[in-house]
Amino acid sequence: MSNSVIGTYGHGTENDFVLIFDADDSRNISSKESAAICNRESGIGSDGLIRIIKRDRHWFMDYRNADGSLAEMCGNGIRLMARYLVDRGHQKAGIFSINTRAGMKYLACPETGDISVNMGQVEFIDGEITASNNGKVWSGYNINVGNPHAVVFVDSIDDVGELKHAPTVRPKEAYPEGVNVEFVAFTGDDEVAMRVFERGVGETRSCGTGTCAVALAATLKKGRHLPSKWTINPPGGRLIVEIDPHSNATLTGPAVLLRDVDLGNYLG
Repeated sequence: MSNSVIGTYGHGTENDFVLIFDADDSRNISSKESAAICNRESGIGSDGLIRIIKRDRHWFMDYRNADGSLAEMCGNGIRLMARYLVDRGHQKAGIFSINTRAGMKYLACPETGDISVNMGQVEFIDGEITASNNGKVWSGYNINVGNPHAVVFVDSIDDVGELKHAPTVRPKEAYPEGVNVEFVAFTGDDEVAMRVFERGVGETRSCGTGTCAVALAATLKKGRHLPSKWTINPPGGRLIVEIDPHSNATLTGPAVLLRDVDLGNYLG
């Protein structure tokens, strides 16, 4: 057993993460160690791991998927990181920035309540894509939010069935590094329900970048123009996405720190 290392467990709309505060960037955590922490059977159990570090005077989100693979960023995870920084006294409440592998993100984090994050550009990549699951095939949109998404529309979320394995997405060459897949059903004029299968993780209760991809895809599907505002309901809760006329998305929703956890057993 290694020396005690304390992390913090929490979630944003039940998309859960383990946070490790490492401001001086002194702790190297391997893919194997990250996967061990995130393992729901033998570890703490989470959708991802976030190491909070500081580089060039900016907070940086060192984010890994549950399988230990590096990822660009996560909209739910970055809100949880912001909540940690404010609640633990490392950052004053208000507007501040966090750098990620998908670029600098700006957040509005009050002392309490929902947190907003500017997710940057949401881009539609031209060309039809399809996703199939349990023998059913749906068409949709190739959307980039700093990471890749395939967004398809279904009549009912129940049509999707079990998501035990990654859906098959075509054309495969559209996503050389894998893809997050969102299944979406309209539930109102400006509201949708969604399920998501995240690459390197599996089905999750929510996905922040996924909701932004869904908001743009829903706007296109309805034949509308920007700006747009959507209420999006993944299984884990309610999120609001606004996209301005220049395709910049803002994601707003809750983030909750639940408990500190000892990670010593999982780190070499």
